[in-house]
Amino acid sequence: MSITFDQPRLSFAPLGAPSETRTTYGAAAAVDAPVRLTTRGRVAVVSIALAIISTLAIVFGSAVVATGEAPAEGTVTTVTVQPGQTLWSIAAEARPDADIRATVDQIVRLNALEDGASLPIGATLAVPVQD
Repeated sequence: MSITFDQPRLSFAPLGAPSETRTTYGAAAAVDAPVRLTTRGRVAVVSIALAIISTLAIVFGSAVVATGEAPAEGTVTTVTVQPGQTLWSIAAEARPDADIRATVDQIVRLNALEDGASLPIGATLAVPVQD
């Protein structure tokens, strides 16, 4: 607890100077204490961090998933890439009666391949065999 008294000045002060002084008795001036995080503050910081991480996972996580649909039984087979094979030759061998462009697009989606990326020899690809 502190007590403050206002005391009038006894001498003449120049123009613009305060006409009275304050004297404080009791508690010392407040010392700047370090900032401490309360339990509620910790919960808020953790919640905000989790919200940011979840948002990033939702936004950028869809680029990692190869496809949103599970293939039906017997509609997909695996092929190991041999030297000289391309997506077009693999698609033509897997579905000779179907549109090759559509089959290539399905292979790219099923395996999350990048557009224009070369196929590494020995890689295993999921290839659709029927519609």
